[in-house]
Amino acid sequence: MSLTLSEANSIVSGALAKGKELNIKISAAVVDAGGRLLAFQRMEDATWASVYGSQGKAVASVGFGQPSAAIQPRADAPIIRGIVAAEGGHMIPSQGAVPIFRDGILIGACGVGGGTAQEDEDCSTAGIA
Repeated sequence: MSLTLSEANSIVSGALAKGKELNIKISAAVVDAGGRLLAFQRMEDATWASVYGSQGKAVASVGFGQPSAAIQPRADAPIIRGIVAAEGGHMIPSQGAVPIFRDGILIGACGVGGGTAQEDEDCSTAGIA
């Protein structure tokens, strides 16, 4: 079971629509179950850093199978730092991404960067909805 490109693009579109509703400039990324980028868009005038933030949060969310906000309090724990390093440093254990499940199976994650941590998570959640 996997996430299709069409589904990933729809999730990104939903996240960007929420960003527009909140009047913020964001980047939105969807990764597959292996943490590899499947779909991505950056709104005009969104910061360049949001590109990396959205993807890194999505990788962390799918890697741990939970919202990236749940990982954030443990971000400095040796095990989390070790996993981030072993993975290549692409994970960002910070609020803003949520996992995508189908029939109880983890199939990907959506991450957003560019707003506040809560706004990013709200956009990710809206995209998946």
